[in-house]
Amino acid sequence: MEEKKYTGLISLRIDPALHEKIAEAAERENRSLNNYIALVLERNLEKEPVKSSSFENRQFVGRTLEGNKITPENGLVLVDGIYYRYLIDGNKPVHLNKNYVIIEANGNVLVLRAI
Repeated sequence: MEEKKYTGLISLRIDPALHEKIAEAAERENRSLNNYIALVLERNLEKEPVKSSSFENRQFVGRTLEGNKITPENGLVLVDGIYYRYLIDGNKPVHLNKNYVIIEANGNVLVLRAI
């Protein structure tokens, strides 16, 4: 198998608003846009690997639900007309009068946290 050769050149498409934010941040640090992006990428790669985002995470994480959508008897929660299995963060009991936020989604299992 042939080893890949890297040129160091990357063509990148981003939202214009993000482009503006990055340019402003680079200017604040007296860096070129290219140098600033490289520095940010390097720093973040050293911290921890980027976690892949599942379809479920993109669709559900951060959404809030009313507690009355949870049915503890059968371990299901109703979201957009579809029932999903759920876990409560910290293994706490369900309170039907509280609201919950979806903090994780993996397949048909949602992790909820009371808010």
